[in-house]
Amino acid sequence: MNKISAYFKDSYQELTERVTWPTWLQLQQSTLIVLVATVLITGVVWIMDFSSNQLLKLIYSLFK
Repeated sequence: MNKISAYFKDSYQELTERVTWPTWLQLQQSTLIVLVATVLITGVVWIMDFSSNQLLKLIYSLFK
């Protein structure tokens, strides 16, 4: 039981004293970067999906 309580005590100490938390501005900037990257990657995947769908429709129409 002592090992478990020591683990939680050490974990709490590390989170409060050793971890460097980002500032509010850094957090907002990081969130914006992730949001923009997500939108861009989603757009690229959508374009690839749409293009491959159109290409397959064209190929299938040639063999009808």
